[in-house]
Amino acid sequence: MSESSTTVHRAGFVSFVGRPNVGKSTLTNALVGEKVAITSSKPQTTRRVVRGIVHRPDSQLVLLDTPGLHRPRTLLGERLNAEVRAAWSEVDVIGFCLPADETIGAGDRFIARELAEVARTPKVAIVTKTDRVSRDQVFEQLAAVAALGTQTGIDWAEVVPVSAVAGEQVELLGSLLAALLPVSPPLYPAGDLTDEPEQVMVAELIREAALEGVRDELPHSIAVLVEEMRPREDRPSDRPLLDVHAYLYVERDSQKAIVIGPKGARLRDIGTTARKGIEALLGTPVYLDLHVTVAKDWQRDPKQLRRLGF
Repeated sequence: MSESSTTVHRAGFVSFVGRPNVGKSTLTNALVGEKVAITSSKPQTTRRVVRGIVHRPDSQLVLLDTPGLHRPRTLLGERLNAEVRAAWSEVDVIGFCLPADETIGAGDRFIARELAEVARTPKVAIVTKTDRVSRDQVFEQLAAVAALGTQTGIDWAEVVPVSAVAGEQVELLGSLLAALLPVSPPLYPAGDLTDEPEQVMVAELIREAALEGVRDELPHSIAVLVEEMRPREDRPSDRPLLDVHAYLYVERDSQKAIVIGPKGARLRDIGTTARKGIEALLGTPVYLDLHVTVAKDWQRDPKQLRRLGF
């Protein structure tokens, strides 16, 4: 049977890479059609490789949303960078995300040079956040991205402008990525949108809520660990309640005070926002019990990093 046949099905792995805060998670969610990765305006929100699964009639894309590659200042940063490099070394296609509203800088060139060494993997340049700039600026960025490929020896398989927020060209990007995947049956069952454990997704929703409105220096210091999730006993079947007990870890007492807020107001807001997201994710009412604790310099402590799952 020829590959042009309508019965050919493609499936494989696509890694989205780029600097922090270039829109990788928002793009992943837009392609999947559901929220599988938390998003924030704070750089380095993504702390683990999140898999989002896109089901199409002729293909299945398994998207790897990776942490932003950056100059590490902590052991955590070094481990996140190692995760990114491991992800792009094992996929079928690499999607390099560069925002339309920022000029190409040293960080982008550094990543491009590293990607150039991954010789046999097709690379798609994705110009994100096109809704933030004029059409002329989009064209200028597309030209700059093409020049970046020439300078670093990358022969882009495609160069695609998209806006995940506005939904512009997201479907086209999915089709272009799918065409680069190998012929294969689906890798995940129909209906699966991610392979993230529920407990990990719940912890991420709590962290996302905690990131809203905090000071610039605080986001990197927040980690969340869900200690327990279990249905409350003695509840009637038509009125279930899931008890979730979680800890927010920060590095200093001053940060703990920021997260808790005056008379606990900030922590209550975090709980309210996170609980709504968790209930939407799990489809059941939730009682969310949050505690804030100090784990001094956890980003630099190998033992604490292991405990927090890094």
